[in-house]
Amino acid sequence: MNLDTAVQTHALWKTKLRTAISKREKMDLITLSRDDCCELGIWLHGAGQTHYGQHSSHGDCIHKHLVFHAEVTKVAKAVNAQQFTAAEAMLGAGTPYAKASSALSVSFMQLRKAAGI
Repeated sequence: MNLDTAVQTHALWKTKLRTAISKREKMDLITLSRDDCCELGIWLHGAGQTHYGQHSSHGDCIHKHLVFHAEVTKVAKAVNAQQFTAAEAMLGAGTPYAKASSALSVSFMQLRKAAGI
């Protein structure tokens, strides 16, 4: 798995969420709430755990990834409830979503450095 691609894919969640807001699309809350369904989560809980699980930064990545998915799910719930203005506001700078996204990126940079990936 290409970690750069997986991290970039997570960065695209803001765009996916904004698209759902603008198109008034329903989102799959069950899948979004799970941290082991996306490419990055599959890697973290599989090959990443096998090869890098001994690094504390791997555990931090798992935690930050779970928090990120929780924030995505909160926004998606607002979209599904047709609270589009609130959903959009939840994506702004300084919001829990923005903080979770940033923390996940930093966490992966730390894992890559610690593991020499």
